[in-house]
Amino acid sequence: MSSIIDIHPHIVSPDTKAYPLDPLGGTQSTWSTERPTTYDDLLRAMDEAGVAKAAIVHSSTAYGYDNSYVADAVKAVPSRFTGVYSIDVTAPDAVKTFDYWLTRGCTGMRLFTTGSTLPDQATFFADPKSYPFWEHAAATNIPVCMQMKLEGIPLLRGIMDKFPKVTMILDHLSRSSPADGPPYKSAEEFVALAKYKQVYLKITPINVQPKSWGKGDPASFFGKMVDAFGADRIAWGSNFPNSIGTMKEILGHAQKAFSFAKASDQDWIFGKTAQVLYPTLKD
Repeated sequence: MSSIIDIHPHIVSPDTKAYPLDPLGGTQSTWSTERPTTYDDLLRAMDEAGVAKAAIVHSSTAYGYDNSYVADAVKAVPSRFTGVYSIDVTAPDAVKTFDYWLTRGCTGMRLFTTGSTLPDQATFFADPKSYPFWEHAAATNIPVCMQMKLEGIPLLRGIMDKFPKVTMILDHLSRSSPADGPPYKSAEEFVALAKYKQVYLKITPINVQPKSWGKGDPASFFGKMVDAFGADRIAWGSNFPNSIGTMKEILGHAQKAFSFAKASDQDWIFGKTAQVLYPTLKD
């Protein structure tokens, strides 16, 4: 079996003097308040779970656009970490800021367009002011994670049509729900994105342990995603410590959910796809 790689853990330092809080939307997320997790804590959780490496996703709901803590983590443990950072993509100096974070271990970007502290679906990622960012993401071959809802898909399609060389990673399956059951018509528009070869999917506990499976089940729901996109365009992320549980428990739930898949597909989902997206995480 290939090395297990996590492409969606978070870290938050309890040292607010060294790393001041400045959450997007002005309100810090509950999880980052209650469960601050240092990169040393993350390493211990990874070791317990048998996770080899991680692409740490910047905690926007704690630090806004200051990626310093993730950058320091990558510098401290480059053999096991890489960084997925976040910037204001509509700012006049977005490209300059992008380049600065590239010098500090950034190998991925994330656009936080909705979430617990920003419940509405933002549209800024399709603003023409963001175009220099998208052009630079394509030129530097930096994948962009999209934290978004299904309602953002029309705007996303417009960006992908305009910037077909940008690799997109859709966090949490864009909150697609399995509750209606096969053939999952509610996820039809999402699954149709498979025609864009630049699109990759990120499976997290939000998908593995939804509020309700309703008429759905892991084998048919995730099987539909594997059939449409291919396992080589799907990667696992723990969402630790945002999601409740140890990383070992979170990983176990995900592995159980994908137990229907053949071993070679599981290898892609739990490690090999991550290494394609973030080459610095290769063995």
